This record gives sequence, structure tokens and C-alpha cells, in this order.
Amino acid sequence: MPRSTRGSGTHSPLPAAFASVMGWSFDLFDLFLLLYVAGPVGRQIFPAQSETFSLALVFASFAVSIIMRPGGAAVFGELADRIGRKKIMVTVLAGVGLSTAAMGLVPTYAAIGAAAPIIFLILRVIQGLFVGGVTATTHTLGTESVPERWRGLMSGLIGGGGAGIGATMASVTFIVVGQLYPGDAFDEWGWRVMFFTGLLGALLSLFVLSKVEESPMWLEAQEAAKSSPAAAPAQKMRFKDLLTGKYRTITLLNIALAAGAGAQYYLTSGFLPTLLGPVVKVPTVERGWILLGASLVVIVAATGAGELSQRIGRRKTMLIFGGINIVALPLLTIAIAGSDPSATGTILALSCLLACFANAAYAPLMVFLNERYPTAIRSRGTAITWNTGFMLGGLLPTFVNLLSPTVADIPIKLALFLAASTLIFIAVVLTSPETRGRLERSHAHDDGPPPPKNGKGTIKRTPHT
Repeated sequence: MPRSTRGSGTHSPLPAAFASVMGWSFDLFDLFLLLYVAGPVGRQIFPAQSETFSLALVFASFAVSIIMRPGGAAVFGELADRIGRKKIMVTVLAGVGLSTAAMGLVPTYAAIGAAAPIIFLILRVIQGLFVGGVTATTHTLGTESVPERWRGLMSGLIGGGGAGIGATMASVTFIVVGQLYPGDAFDEWGWRVMFFTGLLGALLSLFVLSKVEESPMWLEAQEAAKSSPAAAPAQKMRFKDLLTGKYRTITLLNIALAAGAGAQYYLTSGFLPTLLGPVVKVPTVERGWILLGASLVVIVAATGAGELSQRIGRRKTMLIFGGINIVALPLLTIAIAGSDPSATGTILALSCLLACFANAAYAPLMVFLNERYPTAIRSRGTAITWNTGFMLGGLLPTFVNLLSPTVADIPIKLALFLAASTLIFIAVVLTSPETRGRLERSHAHDDGPPPPKNGKGTIKRTPHT
């Protein structure tokens, strides 16, 4: 990837790109560890007579973190727009890692009664706030630092590929810890060790602090705000300003689009550990390998779909995969649920297809959101719409469990939710414009059409003013 010479000096985008990918990966690794230990956490922290109700309580605690994400996005997004992407990235990565590790220290319900779920939920709230802040930095620093040619790829690599890398790390951790703490030992100590590994993500903040350079676009926007009175008001925008005036329609559409994308993720990759566990009853070790394989597929699929959006456009890419998913995702879900738990090869293939299509659909979403806002409010706009939308999508697994009287009822409910959410995703994409190539013009506070292309199909550059 070439160096960028925007701004003063020579700026290498590689550390920023790496930090953005791995920051989002560790963020999701920490957030989704709960999905891999839903069973033991339900029994130890949220015990209930009904297995599905106990699982619903665990998913509700997962939803608590999801609900807090927009709040964290608003707070840390504003800080990232005001004082810089890099400084806030250091803070939020450390916060997510430490709050995750603390969950492994919560005493069981048997030991301290109702205080156990309360403490656990408080930590999920804290984690959710920091998670919302992570997107304010990882979802802007990488795309703002690389040249236009690589922004689609970065969107897929960070937004979808990062999720796949995070899930891959969680799968590997689950396999290793499952081997170290087999059977009942996993219920007693293994799930705690899973949470302790969240400290690894906190270490990434040290890399960001020492190696990553600030976004060149953000630095230029700061210089422009100092030299031009017309550019200064955007620096003072508040959360409510994204829901009024010229950005109201943009923000509402972006939230709806992210909700459809988030639902496809949480109801497939996010729900897969539960689908393979309590529903299909795949043995623990085999389940870990299947989840690992599906996670690796996500990395390739999301990165490839992001690159495709750079070639044919964000809108067309999302429509193609949305059209596939409205049929494929429900059918694949039913097929997995009806598989024999010993048919590991078949379940692996079906799970990989499920993860591939679901994650490819939203691969261009991150850069699409970036291209809808100017640099001065991009962290807020992107983080708030991404997190609010994914919050709405992340609530759906809880409703799937609550609306299922027994575990056997889960697959059909899951398929119906997938079909409905994908339909919403397609409808919003159809009402949204193409944004490819608009990041530079958004940087200049121009909401006009994308810059013209030259004869070679690349974007013509105009000097920033």
C-alpha cells in the first residue's frame, strides 16, 4: 500500500490501517466472548429453570452492551472529532479490554445471589460505552489514512474482516481453553479464563500510542477550521445536530441501513455458536472448529466484497448480496438446524456459506457511512449511525429466544427474522445514493456528486481549499 503525502511530511498509512483492523477485531473479540460461553454464564450468573429463558437472560446481558454503544459513540465520537482519532483510540481500546477481563472475576449467583447478575450487567454497560467509542476511531482512522484506491478494501477488511478476525481469535481461544478445561471444568473456570484473555486487546493501545500517526484528513480539517471561519461551526456540532437540518435524512437512512446490516450479522455469525450448541448440539471441540472455519471465511468474503465496492460501487455491491441473502440466509439456517450433529463436514460447509453471504452484504457499509459526512463530524456520524443500527440488529437474537417456547422452535423464528431484516436492508439501499469517491469532497464540506473520473477510471484529484 503506497504512502500518502497529504499534509505535512510523509505519512505512512500502514500502522493506522493495522491499528484500525486489529482494534475492531479485539473489540469484537471482547464483546462476543459472551456468545461462546453463553451456556456456562447462564448457569453460573443467570440460572433459571427454563434453558431458553436462561439463554435469553444471557443474550439480554449481551444486548445491554449493544444498547450502550450509541451513547459511547456520541461521547467518544465527539472527542475523536475534537481532539483526534489516535488519542481516543488509545483510551477506548484499553477500556474495552479491562472491562472484559473484569467479567471473569464476577462471583457466581450461588455465591452472592442477585448481586452476581447486577455486577455482571454493570460491567457490560461499561464495556458497551467503550465499544461504541472504538468505532469512532477504527471506522475513520483507517479509511482517512489510505489513498482512495484502497478505501473499499479497508471498509471490508475493518468492518467485516475485523469481525471475522475477532471471531477467529475467539474460536481459537474457545478451542484452547476448552482443551485446558474440559467438561465440568469449563463451567467452573474455563469461562472465566475466556474473559481474562480480553487483556490482550488492551495491549494494542500501547501500539497505537507509540506507532500510529494521526489521521491526515483530521489534521487538515483542524487547520482549515483555524484559518477559515466558515469551517469552524462543523467542529461544534452536537449529537442532536445529526438529527436535524441537512443531516437528518442522511442519519436516519444510515441508521436503518446499519440496522439491516447488523441484523444479518448478529442473526448469523453472532447466533451461530448458539445454533450449533443448544440447537444442533454439536460437540464442543467440533463446534469450535466449525466456528473457526466460518470466521476465516468471513475475513475473505468481507474484504473481497469491500474491494468489489471500489470497482462497481457501494450501492450495487450491497444490493447484489442483499438479493442473495433474502433467500439464502433463511434456507441455510434451516438446513444447519436440521443437520445431524455428527455431520461435521456438512455443517461446516453450510456455516461457511451462511457467514460468507451475511458478512459480504455489509462490507461496504463502513466507507459508505464515512462518505456521507464531512471530516469534522465523521467520527460522530459514522460511529453513531453504525452503533445505533447495530444496536437494533443486536437486539434481535434476544427476541428470537424469547419468542421460542423451546429450543426446537428457534430455527424457524431465526429464519423469519433474517428474511424480514434483509428485506429492510435492501429497501434502504434502494433509497440511498451511490457514495464511491465522495470522501475527498466530503472532506472539503461539499455534498455534491462524486468527482469525475479520468480516462483510466481513477478519480481526478482537485486541491483542497
